Amino acid sequence: MTRSLSAEPIGSQRPRVSSHPVGGISSSGREAVELAASAGLILDDWQAHVLDVSLSERRDHKWAAMEVGVIVGRQNGKGAILEARELAGLFLFDEALILHSAHEFKTAAEAFRRVLYLVQNTPDLERKVKSVRTSHGDEGIELRTGQRLRFIARSTGSGRGFSGDLVILDEAYNLPPSAMGALLPTLSARKNPQIWYTSSAGTVESEVLARLRERGAAGSPRLAYFEWSAEPGAGLDDFEGWQAANPGLGIRIDPDFIEAERAALPAIEFARERLGIWAETSVDVAIDAEVWAKLADSESKDRSPVAFSVEINQERTKSSIMAAIMRQDGLVQVSSIEYGPGTHWVLDRLVSLEKDWKPVGIGVNPATSAGSLIPELEKAGIEPVLITGREEMQACGAFFDAINESKIRHGNQPALNLAVDQAIKRPVGDMWVWHRRTTTDITPLTAATLAYHVLTAKNEPEQPFFASWR
Repeated sequence: MTRSLSAEPIGSQRPRVSSHPVGGISSSGREAVELAASAGLILDDWQAHVLDVSLSERRDHKWAAMEVGVIVGRQNGKGAILEARELAGLFLFDEALILHSAHEFKTAAEAFRRVLYLVQNTPDLERKVKSVRTSHGDEGIELRTGQRLRFIARSTGSGRGFSGDLVILDEAYNLPPSAMGALLPTLSARKNPQIWYTSSAGTVESEVLARLRERGAAGSPRLAYFEWSAEPGAGLDDFEGWQAANPGLGIRIDPDFIEAERAALPAIEFARERLGIWAETSVDVAIDAEVWAKLADSESKDRSPVAFSVEINQERTKSSIMAAIMRQDGLVQVSSIEYGPGTHWVLDRLVSLEKDWKPVGIGVNPATSAGSLIPELEKAGIEPVLITGREEMQACGAFFDAINESKIRHGNQPALNLAVDQAIKRPVGDMWVWHRRTTTDITPLTAATLAYHVLTAKNEPEQPFFASWR
C-alpha cells in the first residue's frame, strides 16, 4: 500500500469526474448548508460543494441543473446531502412535493427517520409541521403550508399520480427503466423540477445509471455530475485511490476500516464499493467467476519452459508482466511477475527476466501501448515475439477455451483476479479480443493471454513437410 505517513489521511473533497451546466448566476447552496447547520447537520466541504453547484440558478430563477448525479462509496455521507436538500426544499424553496425513493423499503424508511429527527429537534422547523405519517409504506412529513415530503420504495407503480418538484432516486445502481417510466413524468407539469440520482458505483445491470455517467463524463447541458472514484487501473491497495474515491476518509471512515474491508471483501466488490470502480455494463462478461476460482493454485513451483508477455494500459499508468509456465502435469500456470505504476521499470525487469529465466519468448503486440518497448528490447539483445492483431484474436479464443476446459491454473493474485472479473469481449469481425478500454485495468489478463499464446502456439515445433505424389 502506498501511504503517506506525513499527511493526514483525508479523502478528496472534490470529485475526480465532474461536470455542470454553465449559465448559473447565483446559488442557493449556501442557504441550504446554513439551514442544515441550524438543524444540527454540519456538512463536510465536499457535501457543501455538491449543494452549491447543484443549486445554481439561472437568470429566470430556474435550476441550472434539472438533473444531479452523485456517485460515491458507502458510508461517506451522501445521505447528509439529501437530508440538507430535502430540508431546503421544504423550508426554503416551497417545493410542493418531494419524493424520496430507494430500491429497498428499509433504506427509504431509514432516510425518513433521519430527516424527521432533524426536524423534530429544531423548534423553528418543528412548529411548521402539520402532520407526520409513520405508517409502513406511507412515511412522510406535511407542513402547515401544504408542502410534503414522501418516502417510497420503488416499483413500476410508485409515484404515479404525483406531480413532484423534486425526486430523489437513492440506490440508483438498482434503477430499472420501468421505475424511471413511473417517476420521471411526475416532473413534467412542474415549473422548476429537479431530479437527483445518488449511488455507489454501478453493476452490470445498472443501465440507467450507466447512461447518466456517460452524460456526466461528456458534459450535459442540464446535468450536474459528481463522481468520486479511483483512477482507472488503480491498484486495490493504492492509498491515493482510496482518498480519491472516499471524501469521508479520515472524517467518518477510518483507514483501518478500509484495510479490514480489503481483507474481507472479494476483489470485485471492494473495487466497486470502496474504489468506485464500475462493474462493466456490457452483458458479455466473458469469464465465469466460479470457473476461474476453481483454477486457483498458488503452490505450483514449476519454472520451465516459460514465456513472458508485457502489457501497458492506454494511459500508460499501469504495466503488467505475466508468465505462462508449462507444468509437469501438462497444465499451464499463469502468474503475475510484476504489476505496477508507470512504465519506467518495465525494460529493466524484462532484461533481468530474460537473463535469469531464459524464456522461450517475450510476447508483445506492436499495435498496443507495449509496442513502444520493442526498439529498446532489441537494443538490449532481446528479440520479442511480435503478435499480430489476428494472432491476438486467436490467442484470446484459445485462452478462453483453456479456462473452460481446465487446462490453466493461476496464482490467485488480486490484480489478475480483478481483471478476469471485469473482462468483456470486444467483437472484431467474426472473432473477438479482450476489451482494453474499460474502467478496470485488464493488462494482467491481456498479458497472461499473450504469454499463454507464446508458450503454447508460438513455441510449437515445426512439423516436417511431406509431399505425396500420385
